Amino acid sequence: MERENTFAKRFLRPSKTFSRRGIMVAGTVTGVASALGLTAIADGASAASREDKRNDAAILNKALFFEHQAIWAYGFAATKLSDTDVGKAVLALALRNQADHKTHRDTLASVVKSLGATPVTAKSSYDLSSYIKTGEGNIDSDVNIAKLALALETDAAIAYTREIAKLKTPALITAGASIGSDESAHATAIRAAFKSLGVDIEIVPASFVSADTRKDWVLKV
Repeated sequence: MERENTFAKRFLRPSKTFSRRGIMVAGTVTGVASALGLTAIADGASAASREDKRNDAAILNKALFFEHQAIWAYGFAATKLSDTDVGKAVLALALRNQADHKTHRDTLASVVKSLGATPVTAKSSYDLSSYIKTGEGNIDSDVNIAKLALALETDAAIAYTREIAKLKTPALITAGASIGSDESAHATAIRAAFKSLGVDIEIVPASFVSADTRKDWVLKV
């Protein structure tokens, strides 16, 4: 109970002891602000060939899929959280992350349209059973829901790294990478939450967020 109260205090009421979290949030906001420049960059890429535009639109649509999935997952998980202090703290963090994903979604959809393509639409639901089967989260407790969110954010960061590199327009690569860094910040924020709860882990467990380091970032149930 003492750990739960500590967790709630640090996430529901800012404190001087959590200044590192404040610095991290500032970095996240910067990443989102950079992402908002994607539309202007896409407009400036009008000289690109039709083939390059088609390629870039397809890549950004893959990224848009992950944003739709994240928005749905956070909304779905929110209904499963308890009304305890820990549940409320996890919800507050989830809503912050979800807000970023909504910004990413709107920005990416706008860019895809500007490239002459149709943005992929959101599904009514997404299958997260593979994460649950491998013990990378669940929806049976507040802590496991946070672990599930961590696995999703880690995979989103990895996907951005892999897919954005395939873009043909250099400016889009740079701008798209800013969203990828935001996904990494989300994963870091969730790990910081566990650290505050008293779990003995490193907030940033590896120098990179990649397929090779994925096992270092996710937390098993």
